[in-house]
Amino acid sequence: MPGRNEGADRTCPVCSGPLSLGGSSPDSLVDALQASESRFRAAFADAGIGMALIGPDDRIIEANPAFAAMIGHEAPNLVRTHIHEIIDPEDSPRQLYLELIRGDRDRLRVAKQLKHREGRVVWSNVTISLIRDGAGHPLYTLAMVEDVTEQRLLGDQLAYQAMHDPLTRLPNRTLFFERLNTVFEFGTSGPTEAAVLAPTGLSTSGLSTGLGATDVDATDLDATDLSGADLSGADLDAGTLGDLAGSVDPAALDRLDRLDGLARLGDPDGLAELTGSAAQGRRIGLCYVDLDGFAAINETLGHHVGDELLVAVAARLERGFAREEGRLVARLGGDEFAVLVCDSDGSEQLTALAAELIKTLEDPFEVAGQQLAVTASVGVVERQIVETTPTDLLKDADATLYWSKADGRARWTLYDPDRGAHQLTRQRLATALRPALERGEFTVEYQPLVGLADGTVHGAEALVRWRHPRYGTLSPDRFIPLAEESGAIVPLGKWVLEESCRQAKRWLLEFPDAETFVSVNLAARQIWDSDVVADVAQALKSTGLPARLLQLEITESAVLGPGGRPVQALQALADMGIRIAIDDFGTGYSNLAYLSRLPVHVLKLDGSFIEGFRDPAPGGRPDSRFRRTDADEQIVGAMVQLAHALGLTVTAEGIENASQAERLRLTGCDTAQGWYFARPGEAERIATILREGRVRSV
Repeated sequence: MPGRNEGADRTCPVCSGPLSLGGSSPDSLVDALQASESRFRAAFADAGIGMALIGPDDRIIEANPAFAAMIGHEAPNLVRTHIHEIIDPEDSPRQLYLELIRGDRDRLRVAKQLKHREGRVVWSNVTISLIRDGAGHPLYTLAMVEDVTEQRLLGDQLAYQAMHDPLTRLPNRTLFFERLNTVFEFGTSGPTEAAVLAPTGLSTSGLSTGLGATDVDATDLDATDLSGADLSGADLDAGTLGDLAGSVDPAALDRLDRLDGLARLGDPDGLAELTGSAAQGRRIGLCYVDLDGFAAINETLGHHVGDELLVAVAARLERGFAREEGRLVARLGGDEFAVLVCDSDGSEQLTALAAELIKTLEDPFEVAGQQLAVTASVGVVERQIVETTPTDLLKDADATLYWSKADGRARWTLYDPDRGAHQLTRQRLATALRPALERGEFTVEYQPLVGLADGTVHGAEALVRWRHPRYGTLSPDRFIPLAEESGAIVPLGKWVLEESCRQAKRWLLEFPDAETFVSVNLAARQIWDSDVVADVAQALKSTGLPARLLQLEITESAVLGPGGRPVQALQALADMGIRIAIDDFGTGYSNLAYLSRLPVHVLKLDGSFIEGFRDPAPGGRPDSRFRRTDADEQIVGAMVQLAHALGLTVTAEGIENASQAERLRLTGCDTAQGWYFARPGEAERIATILREGRVRSV
């Protein structure tokens, strides 16, 4: 057996490095050992990262100055300090560390929170290596510690900025959608979801506490390493999870971060239950909030005041509605906010919440040295999670907010499926308008305009119809407003104009003595968005219809719009010899002064005045209803006299019976139209009436 100092390969008792001494003398051996130890101690003492030698009893044998400074101590004072005084035992992958000091592994890398002497947390990356003796037995461990607090804080700051609104500091749209998708994903899971999430000991209760402390190096682990590890409190990064894909279901890994988000929104201890069949009955609610009149504040007081108001509104919403568990208050953009209720109790809870939201914002805000009063409109959606999707929830909430605005603002509106279906139909119709025009789905029907004095047809109003392949024949009130909103009214109106002029020319050729004119409705947007004078001139030229046989109907509101363009266009049309009629007279501004200034030829009285023309009350005893009838008759009579005094003719709409027709005739009304004479129909019906000479005896 060789002697103690006989030639052999030796191991440095400090650094565990091999010493190839061969047949060196005892003095040479001592010199080599001392040189090796000196080099190690120099590197240990001068290293830029923290280093510590730790014994099998978890006490520090020696620490270098960098490590001591990292946690606010002097290096000598750390000797014999138990490591748990620096690192919480709950914050350690204890089983893996025990395997290390038993000699079952050689290295372990972890991300640790260290306790600073002043009480703050120091984030660090720690590499722990096992030092063995000459026989290969565990001797002690060497910990190399890198302070990554600044990087961690910067990462946290960047993550916060990515998920929060910089102005109000509320969760932003990104975080809102992330939480919403999380709730839906786990709220609709099947009964085996818990098993999928924890195939190798990763319990949902451990995950729900937040995986934020330990980063286990994948190079030191295999599939069996997780079987006994307590990883509650472990932060498995993406690289580690990728390396562990063979032992953990990849579908589960993709959902770990979302599960943590769900835990923060709801009851952390209830996540396992939520992944089972009980989740099938979970409900979700959303209040979509929009400030009324915020744009006016920006425009009149400036965007800086608007920003201060948004900050004040956000603070009030967060203080009042973000404190309860399972709720999230977010700013979605502009002056739009959302309150997400992850486990709602039903629509009553959500509507009560919406009412409270409105009330909370009623009190004036002190902004920029002045008081600002704002109101809010709220769209409310509440339903079972299994009955919807995040996309549908947001879409319906947005639609409901629009309804709330349309209904008068400063109110909440609960989603109505029937109204939603109507809105969907409107959207489909609006989208299909232009293609339908190209496919020739529109047609024009005509209703006669009858002279009350002689019962003959003087003209016919052109009324467009849409023969929709799915919804059947649609009347103008179903699609004309949509056409005006979308701008499709310009090409549609031009087509109706040309088609009507073409038909009037046919009547002229067949009945040259009748001089039957055609009356075409002109939308305000046709005046503003196109050269209506040129369009009309082209229609008359292409069809050969004389200008005197074309009448254009325009509403009061269109005539009295801002600027002088409508007046100039009407004057140019009148100069061409075209008749101009004011449609629905008496329902708009009813500014009589413009009648003397505009080139108007005809007033068409709104049907609401005609409804009052009824038979006298039975027994001659007038009641309030018949007093109104008398008033309507007096108003119509006065308007007829005024029109005649100005050289205008008067047409009454909506005539339903002979009594109305007769009483209107007695007031001096010139022409009338309505179902009493004829319903709108094909152009041939007008031709038939013209052949007969009269519609009815009035």
